[in-house]
Amino acid sequence: MKRLGQSLDKIVESSAQLQQVRKSELQFGDVVIITTLNSVYHVQVLDKGHYLVSGGWFDKHNISPLETTIAGCTWGGSIIKIDIIAACGLCVEFGNRVVTSPIQQICMIPAGGKN
Repeated sequence: MKRLGQSLDKIVESSAQLQQVRKSELQFGDVVIITTLNSVYHVQVLDKGHYLVSGGWFDKHNISPLETTIAGCTWGGSIIKIDIIAACGLCVEFGNRVVTSPIQQICMIPAGGKN
């Protein structure tokens, strides 16, 4: 019998090697640009786990920018890594339950690095 998907052990093991941006690494004003398979998102860090998000789904629904939370990133199913806002190969899940296509690239711009 062929088994579909990955085991939880394999997912946990592979998560250590992900190119990722952890929530704990971010400060007020930092910007993370997330390029997914289908869209580009601009995420600015606010405070207390809130972010100002534009691009992708939010632009398509004319609600950019929107202040929301980020639940974490998923592998496309119900397993979620809650300590990160982006990781290549995973999908971002925003607080309004929108889930992106898989992330292709991440660019972090520290608040002090903007002109």
